Order: sequence, then C-alpha cells, then structure tokens
Amino acid sequence: MAKTDTRGSYLAIGQIVGPHGIKGEVKVVPLTDFPERFRNGARVFLGAQTGKTDAVPAEIAASRPHQDRWLILFAHIKDRNAAEALRDLYVLIPEEDAMPLGEHENYAHDLIGLAVCTVDGQPLGQITEILFTAANDVYVVRNAGGEVLIPATREVVLSVDLAEGIMTVSPPAGLIAPAGETGDV
Repeated sequence: MAKTDTRGSYLAIGQIVGPHGIKGEVKVVPLTDFPERFRNGARVFLGAQTGKTDAVPAEIAASRPHQDRWLILFAHIKDRNAAEALRDLYVLIPEEDAMPLGEHENYAHDLIGLAVCTVDGQPLGQITEILFTAANDVYVVRNAGGEVLIPATREVVLSVDLAEGIMTVSPPAGLIAPAGETGDV
C-alpha cells in the first residue's frame, strides 16, 4: 500500500459505494460538479472522511460514467476483493486543488457548523447536514427542539459570514413556528 499523506485538508469528490465486476473496478457516487476530476491518469487520494484526514494517494487508471455514478479502476487495485476493501472510502483531492468559487458560492464543508438566525435575530440552530436535491440544496438546521429544513436559495439565504460563523436567513412564511409555539396540533 502507498505511503499515507498527512499534509492537510481534503475535499471529497466522490464516495466509493462498492465493487463492480471482478477486475477491481469500484462504483463511485460523484460529489463534485466537475466530472473531469475522474479522468484517466488523475492523481487523487483515498480516505475515510473529508476535512483533515490521513489519505492514501491513488491513480485513476480507467474511468467511465455509468448511470448516475462513475466506474473507476485505480492503478493499485487488481481484483474484486481489493475493490471491496475500498467500500465507503472517499475519493479526495487536496483542498488547495479546489475549483475557484463564484460570487455567492461557498464550499459545503465551510457551511457545516454555522449558526443560523433569521433576519430579525431569532436563532434557529446550527447547520449539521446539506441535502443535495435536483431543485436546490437544503440546509438541515438542528436545535434543541428538532430540525428545520432551509432551502438554499438567494431569496431565503440573505448572507453567509464565515468569519463570524453565521448565516442569516429570511424563511418563507410558515416554515418556522413563531417563538414559543411548538407546532403541535
């Protein structure tokens, strides 16, 4: 096995969900808007999580799209058993290799943990997860009373201040119960 790299932070571009066939290919769910990341010959890293992690370098020997996934053969993987050992690992790139962001864009990993409050100052909780849907992303905001699902649209998300760790939102009417109400019938 290749030497482990511990130099810094990584971003996930895919997650291995299992082997495909008997020659060592794996099925990868893409987690990137840039499928060219999976090109033949690309150098990536394999690791158990995103963020700061120990990662093992790998080279993509062959890749091809298949349904809503990618089938990838890594140069060091020779059979189905070796491919099975990669199940649930992430395909990673160093954070410094991330594509530049446009205006009003943020990396998903930067949003996890942000405090969320309404435009009038009502705290809603913290972002714990992001759901990637066809229409728009949805921020899962958890607090002591449960969770609120916030649509990630410009009409709802008014500002994101990463330095202060806060997102300000203007939720649509009816999305959030007024303070003191539980919403129970």
